Amino acid sequence: MPLKIAAFYQFASLPEYRELRDPLRTICAGPGLKGSILLASEGVNGTIAGPAEAINDFVVELQHGALFGGRLDRLELKFSEAAAMPFQRLKVRLKKEIVTLGDASVDPTRQVGIYVDPAEWNALIADPDTLVIDTRNAFEVAMGTFEGALDPGIRSFGQFKEFAAHELDPARHKKIAMFCTGGIRCEKASSFLLARGFGEVYHLKGGILKYLEEMPEQVSRWRGECFVFDERVALGHGLRERQEANADE
Repeated sequence: MPLKIAAFYQFASLPEYRELRDPLRTICAGPGLKGSILLASEGVNGTIAGPAEAINDFVVELQHGALFGGRLDRLELKFSEAAAMPFQRLKVRLKKEIVTLGDASVDPTRQVGIYVDPAEWNALIADPDTLVIDTRNAFEVAMGTFEGALDPGIRSFGQFKEFAAHELDPARHKKIAMFCTGGIRCEKASSFLLARGFGEVYHLKGGILKYLEEMPEQVSRWRGECFVFDERVALGHGLRERQEANADE
């Protein structure tokens, strides 16, 4: 049976995040889940793999269990499958940020851009007035991106601030649409831009993974593969593993 993989995140106030680490690790270790989870005062971000029933139980615990007390009720979730376990071990790590931008003033719980569902994304990025920005690292962009998207040429997300300062202007770039793998980087990036005077900022809800999951390949504006940070390396339309796509050719 294929293993089920859950990629998830939510920005939420978790002031006691250090105390959450050990009980969360215990919840995952019991059914043999493997993967990586980041905890910070601003929320949770992770990807976990295991038997389908165990993954389903884990998601219910995150959203409704006592550990988080209902604070993860807006959890952004993407599910996929793998033929073999894509992680070697379980890691639950404490971080300053669940995605590192390096600007403490940015708070996606207070202000983010306009979410755009995958079904509406094609029309938005086809608009000639829209500046489409891929907020991922350069090596991820090289594997695949949306037609016409601007590559900031950054080595890490923390460099997005410098890119925005040098290349973006609220007076010239009045309509910006951003995307990333699962949506988390865009939430921070949109919050950052709005705080600096950009008026109309959109981002792809659920990220590339949700788009590839929901959009038929024949109408897709995505080209290439989407890099993922596990042993599957990359996914294509329908969230197929890279080796499956190659086997079909």
